[in-house]
This record gives sequence, C-alpha cells and structure tokens, in this order.
Amino acid sequence: MCQIHIRIAGVDAPELAHWGREAQPYSKEALDWLTTYIHNRRVRAYIFRRDQYDRVVAQVIVRRWFRKRDVGLEMLKNGLATVYEAKTGSEFGQSEQAYRDAEEKAKERKVGMWMQPRLLERLRGVSSPRESPREYKTRHATTDSQKKAR
Repeated sequence: MCQIHIRIAGVDAPELAHWGREAQPYSKEALDWLTTYIHNRRVRAYIFRRDQYDRVVAQVIVRRWFRKRDVGLEMLKNGLATVYEAKTGSEFGQSEQAYRDAEEKAKERKVGMWMQPRLLERLRGVSSPRESPREYKTRHATTDSQKKAR
C-alpha cells in the first residue's frame, strides 16, 4: 500500500505537537474528526502542486451518501480549521469565498475552536491567548530564528 501525504488546500488546522513544540488547542479534535470523516470512504484529491515538505496540496472530496463533500469546507464549518493565510501557496480553486464564509459562520455559531467559553482549553489548563494556526507557525518561526541568531 502506498501512503501519500496531503495538505488540504485552502485550510489550516491546529498543529499537533511535533519537533518539540506544544500542540495547539483543538489539534487532536481536528485530527480525530478528519480521521472519522474519511475513514473507509472513497476520497478524491484534486491536486494543485507539491509543497516544500513534499506533500501533495489538493482539494479533497469525499462521497457522503449520495453527495460529494469538500473535506476542507466541512472542517471550516465545524470550526476545526481556519482559512489558509500564508503569503504563498494558498490554493482554493473556485472555493475561496465559500471557505471564508464557512469560517465566518463557524465563528458566529461558536463551534469547534470558536467555542465560547473555551471549555476544552480551561479543562486542559491552557490559558494562552487565542492563536490561529498561522500565528502559531509564525511565532515558532520567529523563536527559531532568534535561537539561530544567538
């Protein structure tokens, strides 16, 4: 069996712990949701390119009953990802506005990472300010650069 690493185009999910960095709140929930959502289902990936980590960047579609569902859009609707905001590599195909609208609706509905109060964070003892996946990556990149400069 061949394993292909895919970054879902247009969305940025909370980061799991890796490379000695802490996990972001809702990272495990996002991964668990994604795993359950696509498990044992036929998945189609519409490929845009490969990224700097040699992952395939693709819009991922899964068949749910008789309808096709955009996995990235569903993650945004469930408050388990944000719209991808990197300076480069933001592939959306025809979906950018739908993605932005879905993120806004999830914020309004206070679902997933937009939940109020941030119950899961309180239960875990996390008291950090709200930080998007992009802000998390930027913070760590800045810290890494400062360490190298010393």
